Amino acid sequence: MLLGLLVILPAGELAISDLTGTITLDLSMAVDAPRNSSWFTPGMIALVDGIYEEEDESTGKGLGGTRGIGGVLGGKFLASYIGQLAGERRATSLGMKNASGPQEQETIGGGFGWVDFLGVGSDRAVGQKMRRVEQRLIRQLTADEADARGRIVVIGEANLDDSRTLPALRQILSIYAAESQAARPLSFIVTGNFTKQPIMTRGRGRGSVEYKEYFDELGTLLAEFPSLVKDSTFVFVPGDNDGWISAGATGASTPIPRKPIPDLFTSRIRRVFASQASDDDTKAKPEAIWASNPARLSLFGPTHEIVLFRDDMLARMQRNAVAICDRDEEEDANGGVDVTMADDSQPAEPDSVESRDGSESTRKRDEKIEAAQKQTAQKLVKTILDQGYLSPFPPAVRPVHWDYSSALHLYPLPSSMVLVDTTCPPFCVTYGNCHVMNPGSMLVSDRRGVARWVEYRIGSLGQVKDCNF
Repeated sequence: MLLGLLVILPAGELAISDLTGTITLDLSMAVDAPRNSSWFTPGMIALVDGIYEEEDESTGKGLGGTRGIGGVLGGKFLASYIGQLAGERRATSLGMKNASGPQEQETIGGGFGWVDFLGVGSDRAVGQKMRRVEQRLIRQLTADEADARGRIVVIGEANLDDSRTLPALRQILSIYAAESQAARPLSFIVTGNFTKQPIMTRGRGRGSVEYKEYFDELGTLLAEFPSLVKDSTFVFVPGDNDGWISAGATGASTPIPRKPIPDLFTSRIRRVFASQASDDDTKAKPEAIWASNPARLSLFGPTHEIVLFRDDMLARMQRNAVAICDRDEEEDANGGVDVTMADDSQPAEPDSVESRDGSESTRKRDEKIEAAQKQTAQKLVKTILDQGYLSPFPPAVRPVHWDYSSALHLYPLPSSMVLVDTTCPPFCVTYGNCHVMNPGSMLVSDRRGVARWVEYRIGSLGQVKDCNF
């Protein structure tokens, strides 16, 4: 059984590597365990069980023919099973019991409870105090107000160069602006790409001027909702097509982590928030946060940690995933929708039978599509959280600024995570006590005039919502 990094050798062969050596990997007969639960791409840590097949020692390519420590071993490893190490729960990493609840905590030994990962205090030092503050400010309100105020609205990709985006965003904001002041969400998270194409690549400064005009229009829209500007915090997370990095990447894969959108383009929006500031120093000032990608949102110190990340990870995993043997292919050879058979116990006229068969076939097809989308979401979430890293790909596939790669680590696991992936169906999935949400694109591609977002109740679950505009 081998534990190592999946790599591609210069000759194009798949191999597994660690600090002591590298060996060619044969996955032609391997199955993943649990079945169909994760993707495996070069750059991921994997656990492989199988048999080593040694080459002829006379050629000097066997175990004795290696080129020192870290060299490539001769022969190959015939894998029968491949899997990932299960992610560690947040409470276990912190060495705490009831680390996500308002109850008194208990130390369970080990862990990193005294480590201040976010600069807001460690869990053992200030965790109990901050949970009491949360209990007093939110949980002891009336049930309706507590559920309403303790919310975060997550809006997916908002392409400002699409004429439908601002009307859709206006409709979403108007829904929450109509609520009472005590019931408004704590925060609105809006993610890029804020333009469909990297318009910053256009010459003679035309792209940058047009890019700023889009944010000026967004500022004009936000000015229509002064109550939300004063009572809620807006967080903007950039995408790969946003400035300045898109000017050099020209649509290719950009390095991460990446900086926020420069103030040059967001001055109008910042003025909107500054105009709503009160002279009362005891009240918090309206704030628009231009975050990096990825970013971390901390609520009540270390009590709630929310990771914000905008990346089309599903498509990248599907493009680079290694082939795993599927021993159930023959059983699923028919595929498609199950054949609908007439119910002999309830005879009907031919026309009604045809109508019922059609509706039954449509219903089963929809159920099968929904089940496939749910499985895809669970598979994506498990892969990311088990790897504990937001970019488990080779540098050629997803470049990384290594000086800042610590921002990509998911250890300990966050309380929740916002993964905006437009190539994956929207979902809200919990794995390892970490709730992962994907609102997808704000504009629903297959439904005209429909906007979609996720409403997350802090410390609980998220819900995918939609509206007409």
